[in-house]
Amino acid sequence: RINQISCNFFQSMEDSYKSTLGFCLRHRILTISLSLLVLIGSLSLIPLIGTEMMPETDEGEIRISIEMEVGSKLSLLHSTALEVENILEKELPEAENIIVFLGGAGWRLSGSHVGEFRIGLVEQSKRDRSSQEIAADLRRKLNHIPGASIRTRAGQGLFILRLGTTDGDRIEVEVRGHDLDVASALAESVREILEDVEGLGSPRISRETGVPEEMIIVDRARAESMGISVSAAANAIQTVLSGSRAGNFRDGGDEYSILVKLKDSQLMPINELLDVTISGHDGIPVALRNLVNLESGFGPMSIERKDQERIITVSTDLTHRDLSSVIADIRERISLMPIPRGFNITFGGDYEEQQKAFSELSLGLILALVLVYMVMACLYESLRDPFIVMFAVPMAVIGVVLMLFLTNTTFNIQSYIGCIMLGGILVNNAILLVAQTNMARREEKLEMFAAIQEVGRRRLRPILMTALTTIFGLMPLALGVGEGGEAQAPMARAIIGGLASSTLITLVFIPVIYSFIARKDPALSSVSEFQV
Repeated sequence: RINQISCNFFQSMEDSYKSTLGFCLRHRILTISLSLLVLIGSLSLIPLIGTEMMPETDEGEIRISIEMEVGSKLSLLHSTALEVENILEKELPEAENIIVFLGGAGWRLSGSHVGEFRIGLVEQSKRDRSSQEIAADLRRKLNHIPGASIRTRAGQGLFILRLGTTDGDRIEVEVRGHDLDVASALAESVREILEDVEGLGSPRISRETGVPEEMIIVDRARAESMGISVSAAANAIQTVLSGSRAGNFRDGGDEYSILVKLKDSQLMPINELLDVTISGHDGIPVALRNLVNLESGFGPMSIERKDQERIITVSTDLTHRDLSSVIADIRERISLMPIPRGFNITFGGDYEEQQKAFSELSLGLILALVLVYMVMACLYESLRDPFIVMFAVPMAVIGVVLMLFLTNTTFNIQSYIGCIMLGGILVNNAILLVAQTNMARREEKLEMFAAIQEVGRRRLRPILMTALTTIFGLMPLALGVGEGGEAQAPMARAIIGGLASSTLITLVFIPVIYSFIARKDPALSSVSEFQV
């Protein structure tokens, strides 16, 4: 009985579909116009869909960074870390394990004033809050600790892409320029801008200043009057402080470099080191203190470079907003900031990687469509029929845009991969219609419009079966359930939306396009087919 009901249902659907294929000129133009209007309407929704490199996922990890004043003792950092631990014990029942690094850890150059907590959470099914919600809650409860800058963020995937970034933050603004003081001032202005942008955490400047240093500056005029070049004075200072190579010592088959330096120079005060003499005019010894000036100051712990330029990175994390809208807000505010000559401000982090990935994926999408067309042209032995089939591709844009918009999904690498996959999936239905219509006209000698209607009735059920099996097969993946399910959900949603819209619209749109393009083909039919 169920089988009979199903057969009757599909039979009525096929008959209804055949009757809707009207081929008067007015109906065909109306079909094309409505399809184009729906396509244009969906394109207008694209600005409302955010973009980012990868979807936000729950990695089951929280990271807390502690930063104190440069030069702070390790014992002071330890006491602050104990205070953070006490708060975590009370406010974080979801914690499974906690690893603490104090005094700097990892490959990045750090000092005794920084520390990091890496907190592993229990499985997602055993907690009520996501890692992003936990990080936001901890951020509010840790901000009151005095004397320390504490940054809290959820762990992010794709750590390989973020090895060269600052603490793996998703938002990075790079200030490029040679002058350290001007660059630091610009970085501070950028940090203030990031603090006012909605959806961002506490920004951090990568270049840390405040390290005490003694600068030895050669007085060029005084050195010239004593017959000593600047390079000779600099080499003498290098020999005193760190040593210089004076030759090689050979012992049998081994050779050793000879390093000349002042004994225990690292333990001597700077004034005693400058008592070392250097030869001037006529071999007269001159003390180094007579050639140089001492200046005390503070300098950066490290100087970062990128593309052979000095940079300072202002970085922060992103919560509950898409990357493109945040970058647009930041770019609008930075455009109002005066930038000195020789400096520029660019974006790094996820935005830079996203631009590279999207550029490569765009090339992949174009190549996929070209290859699909070439394969069909070889099999059809025609350039016209594949051209008709390719009209199904724009119709997929409607479903992709609507699905991403309705599910509040961003356009990211996974969504882009889904669009590339659609290039080979969605043409299947159009291939069925075009190939079967040509066969009906050639073998059954049907008139073109009659062939289109009859083939549409015959192939409706196979087309719906292939589309629905793919859609329902991807449904669990599109729901994003389970650990890490959020990462693959955008791809499945893009495929489902594109396949659904392409299937429904091309069932009417492709026959109409075929009726315009393929009506003049003596090889298929000798019957006059210029009926309106």
